[in-house]
This record gives sequence, structure tokens and C-alpha cells, in this order.
Amino acid sequence: MENTAFIGIFQKTKSYLLFHESGLNWFLLSLSCAFFTASADALCKKSLPGSNEYLIAWVRIGFATPFLLILLPFIEIPRLDRHYFIAILLLLPLEIIALILYMKAIKLSPLSITLPFLALSPIFMIFTSDFILGERLGKYGIGGIILTVIGAYLLNVRATRKGILEPFKAIQRERGSLYMIIVAFIYSVTSNLGKMAVVHSSPLFFAATYLPLLSVIFFPVLLWKNQGKMRQVFSHITLFSPIGFAIALATITHFLAVNRAEIAYVISVKRMSLLFGILYGACWFRETNIRERLIGSMVMIAGVIIITVL
Repeated sequence: MENTAFIGIFQKTKSYLLFHESGLNWFLLSLSCAFFTASADALCKKSLPGSNEYLIAWVRIGFATPFLLILLPFIEIPRLDRHYFIAILLLLPLEIIALILYMKAIKLSPLSITLPFLALSPIFMIFTSDFILGERLGKYGIGGIILTVIGAYLLNVRATRKGILEPFKAIQRERGSLYMIIVAFIYSVTSNLGKMAVVHSSPLFFAATYLPLLSVIFFPVLLWKNQGKMRQVFSHITLFSPIGFAIALATITHFLAVNRAEIAYVISVKRMSLLFGILYGACWFRETNIRERLIGSMVMIAGVIIITVL
């Protein structure tokens, strides 16, 4: 009797996941992904003062792993081809580099300064999407690029008192911003590779297996940087677990959205995480000049939307 009840719950859960894999709206999924990503960023910054960036980088994926692996018994295992494995082999080293630089960026500089530079990834995708997936930019691309550059300028608009080029010099002095620009470029490559992997597998299968695999690959790096000391991994489990849960939800919603829409559309909506991140910076970390940076971020996002949607 108990086995019959368990099988019934299992089948209902499986049917629920299969329905939502094909039926959910890509825009709502992308917007949800943006919120979960920004929440994880804020929690990571909260934990960084007492932890090194390598630990928090692994926490993002390592603590997401249990939540993602729960999906495996409830989803269909697709037939994998060589394109899937090529995408995985290219993704893993790039993701590790991006993770480390991402954590360094939000540790060194305010969230409201670093996160807006993620809006640059769709601009880099003008070239990477064409090269990897054969996707080309529409006629509004130039206008979108100009708006994005203006948005980057407005992030440090108060610095113009020292000269019109001073905001760009200020960006150069912010190492966190420079790291995030590199991350934006790497993400412009991995976003396309991720879609390739989803197309040649399935969104839920890729979501459930990719981050767990990445956490295993990244673990030796964590051991090396922590000199073999792993006590810190469980030092703030009440803070680290929500980070993992938020990343798991962001991962699932991202790959479900990618499966239902063009990658450029998904990434443009996902960059709404920049606005959520700035609001977290204002409310949680008491960061200053938020109004100035919020305006700049909104202009950058408007540029991204023009590039990727119109």
C-alpha cells in the first residue's frame, strides 16, 4: 500500500515537471531567474567578508547540487550526442574562470557598480552568437550599443566634475568592474554553449547534471586555495544553503527559458537581475549614489533590450 502511494506521488511529480518543462512562459521564467540570481549575489556578498572568494564560488554550485540532483529521478534521461559532450568540455573551464572572477568582483566593489557590467554580455554576443550559433544582430544593434555605452558612463556621472573622461577612468580604477567585464564576455560564450547543450539533451536534465559536475571539477581548486582546510564549507551552513537553493532555482528557470526562446531574448530579460542587485545594494548594504547608478543601469538595460529584441 505504501509502495503504491509512493509510486503515485512519483508519477504525479514526474508529470508535473514534464508539463512545466514545455508549458511555462519564457519571459516569466527569465524574470524569475533574474530575481534568484540577484538574491544569490546579495547572499554571497553578505558572506564574503568572513570567507574567501574561492569558497563562495564553490558554495554557489556545491550547495546547489543537492537541490538539483533531486530532479533526476523525475525526468527523462535523453540520448546524448557528441555536440553535447563538446559543449560540456568547453563550458567547464570557462565557467570555473568566470566563477572566480565573479566572486572577486563583488568582493572588491559595490554590487551597484559591478553587476551592471553584466549587461555587456549581450553586446559581446553580437559576435559570439554569430560564431557559435549563427545568430546575427538586427538593424537596431548600433542604437543599442550607443545606449549601453551611455549607461556605463552614467554609472559614474558625478566624476565628470574632474573631466568628461573621468567616469571611464573611474571604471578602470575599479578592479571589480574590470573583472565583471571579463565575466560578461565569458558568459557571452557560455550562454551559447549552454543552449547548444540544452538543444542536444533537455533543459531539466542539463540543469540537474551540469552544476553538480561543475562542483566536482571545481572542488580540487577549492582544496588547493584553502590549503586542504574544509571546515569553512560548513561554517555558515544556514547562509550557504539559501545561496545554493537560489542558484538551483536560477539554473532550472534559466535552462527552461532557453529551451522556449532565443538565447538573446532570455539573456536580455535575465539582465533585470542588475536592477534587483542594485536594490539589494541599497537596502541591505547601504551602498551610496544608488539613484545615479540605477539610472545608468536602466539605460544599459534599455540598450541591451534594443540590441536583442527589436
